[in-house]
Amino acid sequence: MSLYSDTSVDELETLGWYHYDLSRHAAEALLLSNGIVGSYLLRNSNKGPSFFALSVRAKDSVKHFHVTRKDNGYRFGFNEFATLQDFVNHFANQPLLGSDTGTLMVLKCPYPWRVEEPSIYESVRVHTAVQTGRTENDLVPNAPSLGTKEGYLVKQGAFVKSWKQRWFTLNRYELKYFKDKMCEEPIRTLDLRACSAVQFDYSQDRVNCFCLVFPERTFYLCAKTGVEADEWIKIIRWKLSQTLKGQ
Repeated sequence: MSLYSDTSVDELETLGWYHYDLSRHAAEALLLSNGIVGSYLLRNSNKGPSFFALSVRAKDSVKHFHVTRKDNGYRFGFNEFATLQDFVNHFANQPLLGSDTGTLMVLKCPYPWRVEEPSIYESVRVHTAVQTGRTENDLVPNAPSLGTKEGYLVKQGAFVKSWKQRWFTLNRYELKYFKDKMCEEPIRTLDLRACSAVQFDYSQDRVNCFCLVFPERTFYLCAKTGVEADEWIKIIRWKLSQTLKGQ
């Protein structure tokens, strides 16, 4: 039996800006990469089938808000709406969301889920604006920050050549590593625009090892499997190729 009523299922499936199980991290990457202030999308919340998250692009960040499905519609804060489209129409005509800095935001452009993403990290063409009557000639060929990735890797120390597990996140051109997944502050942030190469490395006495070459240092990292190492190499190499195109 469906967790949604027939009406809800029909509406969700017809919403071009409903992104299903898109993660918070991926939503931020998409909206910051290709959205404008006021771009928004709806995605599932991990709280359960009746909960959603509305992700909205602010000037330099993305804000996330809870939307709850009720029997008679949807609740947002103290307001209730019969349909999600009523909700959007209501907040498209007046300032709606106060960010942490007190900046008001308006729902301007729905971000469609049918946008090509670099699943194999090759050059793609993505929308720079939504529903503005633009043609394919107005699409940009480069989307350097669409590809995101995170996970544990084992990293070799700079001076003491011991190996320690670190949590890595890749977003836009920033490769950050943390002591563990729960830490909020990174140990270091690497700017991939300064990286000259990434490749498998066989000089270390370890398997599934690859290296990132920077002017001041070469970083040696190891993944749990060869497949995972290859995924990291491919996405970073794709980012480097986009960097060269932008020069």
